Amino acid sequence: MNEKSLKVGSNEMELVDFRIFKQEEDGVYEGIYGINVSKVREIIRIPVLTDLPGTPDFIEGIFDLRDIVIPVVNLAKWMGIPQPEDAEKNSRVIITEFNNVLIGFIVHEAKRIRRINWSNIEPAEFLSGSDGIDGSKITGVTKIEDDNVLLILDLESVVQDLGLYAPDVNNIPKELETFSGMALILDDSSTARKIVKEALLKMGFSVIEAIDGQDGLEKLHDLAESYSGDVSQKLKLIISDVEMPRMDGFHFAANVKKDGRFNNIPIIFNSSISDHFSESRGLQAGGEAYLVKFDASAFYNKVADVVRAHIK
Repeated sequence: MNEKSLKVGSNEMELVDFRIFKQEEDGVYEGIYGINVSKVREIIRIPVLTDLPGTPDFIEGIFDLRDIVIPVVNLAKWMGIPQPEDAEKNSRVIITEFNNVLIGFIVHEAKRIRRINWSNIEPAEFLSGSDGIDGSKITGVTKIEDDNVLLILDLESVVQDLGLYAPDVNNIPKELETFSGMALILDDSSTARKIVKEALLKMGFSVIEAIDGQDGLEKLHDLAESYSGDVSQKLKLIISDVEMPRMDGFHFAANVKKDGRFNNIPIIFNSSISDHFSESRGLQAGGEAYLVKFDASAFYNKVADVVRAHIK
């Protein structure tokens, strides 16, 4: 998993390509899925699991990995996919870390690492309700060889389903409710945008939303036209996700920092990826800070520090 070879601003990502098999009346269908390498710690055989009574049926149990207790989710069950009888023959567990949570996912086969440009990944909203696919569980789609389609899973929604990700943005210190001006949010997740928007509104900012880096650049150009290029006097802050279809957060930031109209507007990355390498890449791309979704206290304090430093 040679993620360190990716250049800042390259708009590329590396995916672990894995398969989920679906039993249909006329045979077995092979679903092709992916997860960002930055979220993967390791891939192992299915260990001996301890059952957890009273949990959803897609949780197969827990196990101890080097003194860390890790819950294991059966992705086929989570997605409501009927499995073939021999599905576990080559099954593996992908151990992931994101949102500062360790969790394992059972897949039927782990195939390879793919390097893909974000510009070749399309948002997945159109999938919802088609062919039995729940679009809310998919963040992006991309074509691969032989006209096959790879789906990028929104594994963060598993964490939400498990109740491990329930941010509380209400407890804001009074002294942090004194800001003004605009803030731009970039995130392909409507849930994440809602959380960040609510937090920024409580701090006193007005909020503009963008669904990815390309949309974010378009919003910036619109603002430049509206304010005759003097955007930095109005736009006080940019909060950007990292993983986004069409243009990722690092590539977006690299473009912003090359444009004299925008390059002094501070950028804070707000991502589910919790590895130190991604944090380093964020700072190299021009970010003022890198936050892991979503610690409300850390968010409020870092936003306040960055905006105050920028005003000075």
